[in-house]
Amino acid sequence: MQKSKVYFTKEISSESLIRIYEVLGVELDGKVGIKVSTGERGSKGYLKADLIGPLVKKLGGTIIECNTAYPGARTSYEEHIKVAIEHGFTSIADIDIMDRDGEFKIPVKSGKHLEYDIVGNNFKNYDSILNLAHGKGHAMGGFGANLKNGSIGIASRNGKAYIHSCGQTEDPNECWNVKYQQKDFIESMAEAAKAVSDYIKDNNKKIVYITIMNNISVDCDCDAHQGDPVMGDLGIVGSLDPVANDQAFIDMLWNSTDPGHTKMMERVDRQEGRHITGYASEIGLGSTVYELINID
Repeated sequence: MQKSKVYFTKEISSESLIRIYEVLGVELDGKVGIKVSTGERGSKGYLKADLIGPLVKKLGGTIIECNTAYPGARTSYEEHIKVAIEHGFTSIADIDIMDRDGEFKIPVKSGKHLEYDIVGNNFKNYDSILNLAHGKGHAMGGFGANLKNGSIGIASRNGKAYIHSCGQTEDPNECWNVKYQQKDFIESMAEAAKAVSDYIKDNNKKIVYITIMNNISVDCDCDAHQGDPVMGDLGIVGSLDPVANDQAFIDMLWNSTDPGHTKMMERVDRQEGRHITGYASEIGLGSTVYELINID
């Protein structure tokens, strides 16, 4: 089996972020969408505009997001934009809340749980995508990085409800009340990420994956009461394979000598989070076998 290439730098800076992008060897051109979490109001760990700004500007990119299914400050376009302004993102790029103008369905070709994925309508307008994730914990998924950013992140509000309910409802008000097995939710995220990847390939578009592993809290940036980091920064990883990139993040958490990494491992495994890379590999999204290439 050929190993996927994952590039790594320990340095977390605007310059090292650009180096990781450049070493991937794919020129994102045309209309470029930068999928990054704008962060819930009250969260602290979201990727900061001054860190990602130089790369976003280099690509001439638009920051793309969708509204949330959970009750919060980002359930509507008007409120979501206010948070994006507060968090500094409008200072570096235009913001496109992609489900402001509706949504559309894309097929899930090899799913056990989802028949389709529902993504923000404006997603179809982009020729190239940078999936720029923040590596951290997550209360429901165990952890969040590129796979979560490409599934829940690109899904519309109703699409998020559909993933969270493992295909049982598209209603954001109902999805939190349905019963499901935790592994089914993890697999549903992987299926949605695969649908997005397939859509990009089938339409001759481009995508690359980068995860910045800083401010590592057990809580997600979608948590208004996000806790402080529990361990030190790890660096940045980039790949053309989202499964390999997420696996590299997980492996770095597990191999870390930072005493705080035990809290991250507990959070990930309590939610069966590591299952996502194995299942995503099983359905053909990517590989958990990779070569880590240090560019420092």
